[in-house]
Amino acid sequence: MNHQYIYTSLTRISDLAEIEFYVEKLDRAAWETGDYVVSKIIDPGSNTLNLELTTGRMRGVIGGESIIGALGERFATLEATGTWRKVKADLKMNVLTGGGLMGKLTSKSVFLPNMMEVNYTGHVFRNGKKLTMNDFVETVKSIPFNTAVVLFVGTSMSAGKTTSARIVTNLFKAAGFKVVGAKLSGAGRYKDILAIKDVGADAVIDFVDVGLPSSICPADIYKTKLDQLLSRIEHHNADVAVIEIGASPLEPYNGDLAINALREHIKCTILSASDPYAVYGLMTAFDIVPDIVTGITSNTLAGVNMVKKLCNVKALNLIDSSTTEELMKVLSSTTGFSLSGKRSVYGE
Repeated sequence: MNHQYIYTSLTRISDLAEIEFYVEKLDRAAWETGDYVVSKIIDPGSNTLNLELTTGRMRGVIGGESIIGALGERFATLEATGTWRKVKADLKMNVLTGGGLMGKLTSKSVFLPNMMEVNYTGHVFRNGKKLTMNDFVETVKSIPFNTAVVLFVGTSMSAGKTTSARIVTNLFKAAGFKVVGAKLSGAGRYKDILAIKDVGADAVIDFVDVGLPSSICPADIYKTKLDQLLSRIEHHNADVAVIEIGASPLEPYNGDLAINALREHIKCTILSASDPYAVYGLMTAFDIVPDIVTGITSNTLAGVNMVKKLCNVKALNLIDSSTTEELMKVLSSTTGFSLSGKRSVYGE
């Protein structure tokens, strides 16, 4: 590995750490989403900021180090927004996620620490051609999607989707079922699907695997990528797919397209919500009636009762083990898979 650079997790689908390349500056008119770029850190930002490596481990940084990430866009309601399209002539930009999403910061929450600032060094090249995430994507045969889905959606980012998906994956694996975990929209990080892998998922897949640094892109491009994502899931012949829609489907990450593509295969919907009113808003916007509401809004009886009163749906705090039995009953009744007893992983 060339230790001259920090390889962020958006490079995990590539061979950049193993095979030589060179760096060459490109005029901004030639930049595109998904381009691999090298940038030098000029301000590490808060001392709490780390970069996510290709293994999913977090690494601290110091000023002057060079990192490799990918040009992209982020539009998170609770944290920050930014895009490579807003990079100015000084070629300064920011690390928009710890996974190496690169672009110019356009706004951020006052509660968020200063974000890492970098100076564009150049694009990654081989044989006279710039390298992009798409260059490292292997196309799979497109096949119809027929796997049973447990869908996790949220009213915002950091609402508890991944935690809930991890709990549900663990229950299916304990019962001996084959599970594929997937994240179909959001901004590129590795930690979410790794959390699903850590509790036993047989395979994990996300939009980075099909060449997207985030799922903010034109609808026609996303639909093509989504077909590849769903085909990859289907090729695993799993009993159930635990699927997360990153951020909120109301944000511009194409989560609405993913939900519509999955509708006829969704057996159970678990909504992580920040408050009861957000539950009502999402149910209205997407014609979704969740089987369970969880997340921050389920932390107290007041929140649970308000969800019931306002939305007439069940709220369970899934991280409270006293709710596990009820969760298993809901999952069994909606999916048709019995979770009441452990069976052999070989189906014996």
